[in-house]
Amino acid sequence: MTKIEKVGSFESKITVYVVVCWVLAACGGLMFGYDIGISGGVTAMDDFLIKFFPAVYQRKLRAKEDNYCKYDNQYLQLFTSSLYLAALISSFAASKMCSKLGRKPTIFVASAFFLCGSLLSAAAQRIWMIILARVLLGVGVGFGNEAVPLFLSEIAPVQHRGAVNILFQLFITIGILFANLVNYGASKIHPWGWRLSLGLASLPAAFLFVGSVVIIETPASLVERNQESQGLSTLKKIRGVEDVDAEFEHIKMACEAAREVKDPFKTLMKRSSMPPLIIGVMMQVFQQFTGINAIMFYAPVLFQTVGFKNDASLLSSVITGLVNVFSTLVSIYGVDRVGRRKLLLQACVQMFISQTAIGAILLVHLKGSNSLDEGLAGLVVVLVCLFVMSFAWSWGPLGWLIPSETFPLEIRTSGFACAVSSNMLFTFIIAQAFLSMMCHMRAFIFFFFAAWIVAMGLFVLFLLPETKNVPIDAMVERVWKQHPVWKRFMDDYDGK
Repeated sequence: MTKIEKVGSFESKITVYVVVCWVLAACGGLMFGYDIGISGGVTAMDDFLIKFFPAVYQRKLRAKEDNYCKYDNQYLQLFTSSLYLAALISSFAASKMCSKLGRKPTIFVASAFFLCGSLLSAAAQRIWMIILARVLLGVGVGFGNEAVPLFLSEIAPVQHRGAVNILFQLFITIGILFANLVNYGASKIHPWGWRLSLGLASLPAAFLFVGSVVIIETPASLVERNQESQGLSTLKKIRGVEDVDAEFEHIKMACEAAREVKDPFKTLMKRSSMPPLIIGVMMQVFQQFTGINAIMFYAPVLFQTVGFKNDASLLSSVITGLVNVFSTLVSIYGVDRVGRRKLLLQACVQMFISQTAIGAILLVHLKGSNSLDEGLAGLVVVLVCLFVMSFAWSWGPLGWLIPSETFPLEIRTSGFACAVSSNMLFTFIIAQAFLSMMCHMRAFIFFFFAAWIVAMGLFVLFLLPETKNVPIDAMVERVWKQHPVWKRFMDDYDGK
């Protein structure tokens, strides 16, 4: 155990059990990250293309095929993006389940769907089987991405909430790295290496399945569902101290307000709900329009486009995966010290420079059928790493953290469901459109994402409040009612 820490009147110390709960729940990120990382590598494997997408394989073999267009196939893009469409729809069912049954059973359901989807994808013999498997995986992602960040934000002490919530993003990055390493090894196993890559998604699902049995329900969820005595004992257990009265009263007040709300989605449309809703949705939209998932999904394809061979492109993806993991650790260290806004603004500058530089190199040096020389191709990898680095300590983790901590309890699950579904919608759009956009926009696609990064910086500068060290159930009084823009929306807020 550690020493007792105090923020305001809230006392806590970190116990072994609560750390185990954090880590096991964060395996939901491992599950999501593995899928992000595995998709691009599998779609670059010849055996997979021969089995399911022979037209793409034939196009890839043509020596003079246009670099920007050789992977442009709507069915191939549907393989990646169908998961996110399923996740979008299922996140609303997950919101209901979170409210009615709790965070813990929702996480259990997420792991079960993902486990089924990973086993079916490994055994697939027809294209409809592989797409159905992706849909099952998507339902798992929808449930997991709804429940896990909420669980982590609600179970964390206020002074460590940012760092604890970012464990979800850290595990996403570890999942991506693990997937890149698996793809690198599996690409040498013919003709079933792709089955190994897809089937190993069952490992993170199994971790989460076990975790969903071991973890505890959050105090807020228990009190919200009229289990006050259990909520109090749970709060004492996760805080490691007996004196939790002040925090428990805070939770009870938030739950009383939540019980008065009969239709949370209708309440979400009220004027006073707009500040956290707009922030939550825009954080998710902007997270996708950094271009990060385009780069992480299709990193092997992108590196092949600039001239790397298949093995070298997968190895380059492993390098970016390592950068992703270690840079997320920077966020865990800095988010509760530096604050959310500074990390986001610094990253906007770094991401803008990286995207415009990649675009400029490809515009000048990569034509339809040539490849970059070794030095320039290496420089593109370095720039991708700089881009991934800045994303990993900012928009990656904070895109999940900020929506999970800013909604009042009465609309927390419904509001976060809107944020998650927005993420999945725009992830679907980017995943479905990126290869076609690269074919038609060519190098200008990187300038397209750079323009969005400018808009994101202005959004943070003028509209995003700082939430560092603010208790999760005090956001309305201490954040929204104090902000120069958003306080104008709070005149009809009637929460107790």
